[in-house]
Amino acid sequence: MCGIAGLIHRGKSSNVGSEMTAMLQSLKHRGPDSTGYALYGSPGDKQYVMRFITAEQDDMDKSYEIHDQVEERRREVDARLDKLDVNVIEKHKSTEYAHRYIFSYDGDMRQMADLVEDVEGVEILSIGKGLELIKDLGDAAVVSGQYGLDDFQGTHAIGHTRMATESDVDIRSAHPYWAYPYNDVSVVHNGQLTNYWTSRRDMERQGHRFVSNCDSELIAVYIANRMDLGDELEEAMRRSVDELDGVFTYLVATSDQLGMAKDVMAAKPMVLYESDEFVGLASEEIAIRSIFPNQIETWDPYEGEVKVWQT
Repeated sequence: MCGIAGLIHRGKSSNVGSEMTAMLQSLKHRGPDSTGYALYGSPGDKQYVMRFITAEQDDMDKSYEIHDQVEERRREVDARLDKLDVNVIEKHKSTEYAHRYIFSYDGDMRQMADLVEDVEGVEILSIGKGLELIKDLGDAAVVSGQYGLDDFQGTHAIGHTRMATESDVDIRSAHPYWAYPYNDVSVVHNGQLTNYWTSRRDMERQGHRFVSNCDSELIAVYIANRMDLGDELEEAMRRSVDELDGVFTYLVATSDQLGMAKDVMAAKPMVLYESDEFVGLASEEIAIRSIFPNQIETWDPYEGEVKVWQT
């Protein structure tokens, strides 16, 4: 079933970490297995943020040796970054296996990302000028508390609560997905793409890589690829409605935009609230009312609709 949510403040920053936590916690009944956030802040001029993991949460209880292994993996990441002259400005460890690095780098970002992920057991969740992608097992309250998200200041965010149906309950299968190796593009999705494997093979022939077998990741890569070819976000999303088959509603975020798309059958739910300063979207109205408890007007986007908002 799963639940998705998005919000954007136009012209200002806000506590998007706390707001997204409230929205996702209200959607817990739609997906209690894992929770994920794509939060957009401002790391600083010429700086990037990288979020990566050195193990799955469940791995940590399997043996004593894994604790030594995750530390060795982190040290190997550091060695590879040093080799490329990446200037790591700040390191933060949210959990024993989840890391946040702020860095500056003038080289080939894909080369850097490939070198980091060549370390066995390491997966980059996101790299961006604004994007920080956090996902783990548990509901929104658990994940937010674990990663200290309640005071995250930013302009916009998307999030996802997952009910595992076909793949494992792990971080790799949790949403959102980052479009590797593009800065700041992330997607959450509710639905199913029926031409997933055909479209994925086409993306792979163009040189793109995937870390999961989740169709939501395909949407992220598709959108980023179209933008890399020159499409504006809205144009790329309109193409996706025609070229991606299935029933789906998805939200996509970039460094300064939030977009929503529904397939032509409009089978997957989405509720929208919009004012001059704020836009909120979610699978159910209760999520929007978790941060706007007073009387508000909401509506359902129509079939095949695409909308994009700017910060």
